[in-house]
Amino acid sequence: MSREDLVDIECVDVLIVGGGPVGLITAYQLARNLPNPTHRMKIIEKYAKSSQDQYGRAITLFPRSSEMLDQLGLAESLAQQCFACRQTVNYDRYGEEVPGRGWSFMEDMKDTKWDFALVLRQKYQEEIFRQSLAREGVELESPWELKGIEILDGVGPNGYKIIGGLEQTETGEKRVVKSKYLIGADGGRSFVRRAMNIPFDGSSSEDKWVRVDGIIETDLPKPRTYCAIESPTHGNVLWAALDHGATRIGYAFTAERQKAYKEFDEEAAVREAIASVKPFSLKFTQVDWWTIYVVGQRIARQFFVKDCVFLAGDACHTHSSGAAQGMNTGMHDAVNLGWKLSLVLEGKAHPDLLRTYEAERLPNVQRLINYDKDISRLMTMQLPENWQGDPNADPNEVLGRVMAEAATFSSGLGIFYESDAYLNLPQASHLSSIQPGQRAPDVSLQKPATFEATRLQTETPNLACFYIVLFAGDTTLTKPHLAAFTSAVSKIAWLRDASYPTDWLSIFDGPGGPSAYETLGGMPFGRVFYDANHSAHTRYGVSAKKGAVLVLRPDGWVGTVVQMGSDGAEALSQYFKRILVIGGQAKF
Repeated sequence: MSREDLVDIECVDVLIVGGGPVGLITAYQLARNLPNPTHRMKIIEKYAKSSQDQYGRAITLFPRSSEMLDQLGLAESLAQQCFACRQTVNYDRYGEEVPGRGWSFMEDMKDTKWDFALVLRQKYQEEIFRQSLAREGVELESPWELKGIEILDGVGPNGYKIIGGLEQTETGEKRVVKSKYLIGADGGRSFVRRAMNIPFDGSSSEDKWVRVDGIIETDLPKPRTYCAIESPTHGNVLWAALDHGATRIGYAFTAERQKAYKEFDEEAAVREAIASVKPFSLKFTQVDWWTIYVVGQRIARQFFVKDCVFLAGDACHTHSSGAAQGMNTGMHDAVNLGWKLSLVLEGKAHPDLLRTYEAERLPNVQRLINYDKDISRLMTMQLPENWQGDPNADPNEVLGRVMAEAATFSSGLGIFYESDAYLNLPQASHLSSIQPGQRAPDVSLQKPATFEATRLQTETPNLACFYIVLFAGDTTLTKPHLAAFTSAVSKIAWLRDASYPTDWLSIFDGPGGPSAYETLGGMPFGRVFYDANHSAHTRYGVSAKKGAVLVLRPDGWVGTVVQMGSDGAEALSQYFKRILVIGGQAKF
């Protein structure tokens, strides 16, 4: 396509390619954080909405994903429609329950309000995300396809250095979009990744899996669960209770089973599903969707190139559905990128912040790939490639151990980002058991005066804002440290300036009094909450005698920990100077 053929030219800060969950969540964050979002961003999808509104695809959100969506104000709408799965069961080939195998780790996902698997098919999730995005004034534009990318040399730091050629796939209309940043959230066959010549390392196996969704009748004792059936012919079979009363059956379609079919169609998929769950009976009264696909793992060598092009979701990593991590991992990509890009576009953060996207996400994706390689082989009754144990070991038993080992990673509650000298900065880490780069646990709190119950994550929504949380401890013991800290902070005027993306919270240990002023002997910093039963300080490992100050990143991970006192104020100042633009707009 030549540029001369493109007649309609539009300039935006960000062009997002791909209208699935990852693209929509990224767009939503930008839309609600940037003024005049319709003039600053554009999101396109090459398939018409009607052809994309199908069942199937991803279904499960684990607790950390739900927490992140809750902090974006989206999880409640998902919960209204979802199947909340808290129960699992594992059956051996004879139909006998075997505890501790399969998905049993899901029954131990604690330390969160979202202590269940939120099961809602992608069709319904995308609808919720599109509606939420539209309420922010941005519509998904489809069917529009990105047909060409050109990166201009010699364009200034704040210029439109990307030229994208778009085509309306139904009418053939052409446009040019100039943008500062481009996000490829366009799936495993990503045009953006291929156009930027980013290697996609990995391989596909000879294994094939089938998934069938629909309404069923069965004699399986616990059908409304996340269930595994150890089939001798179809591998470790997935049985997942879905939203709207539906069920998903997933099984390995082995080379031996494939020999029986010249053509594999819906009727064949159902027939094999019935065979896969024996000794239990299965009848589909309605088939919503089915698919067959090749199992493999691939990861892009780079997630951020040319200082302006990002990859997210399946565009930069693909894997099996064995651990049900695909959409969850994409959500983590989207949330990690969204707040960083928002702050840079607003001139509130240095552009170097964008480099932490790849630095943080790529190692976690590699961890997933490593787990997925083992899990996907075990689900097809093969021992892991580098297995050094008993060569006659039962793959189902080994699978149970691997799934248990990966439990906190799978739930997302144990996902962490490595400490560094920038965003996840160790300073006074001895004052808290929660370290920089770790998830900030949700804890129960009380509001002043009314003593109304609330939660930390409720009070720290993801608005591209850092939260400075003073765990003040027992104020009868910590008042001198608090006084020194507040005095020192007051001398660093910009730390309290509302124009910066920071917000302050003070948490007092113990039951609340008639006023926060009297509890402290002066006005506290920011909004006040009480830790009535000491559970918040205990969960964060903060001494009631010393207290501590924690910085929570916008996405709910801990950025740094400093002490209360004059030294803590200076440490806080130095941390933010690394990230934020102090005293003016960023020159990017």
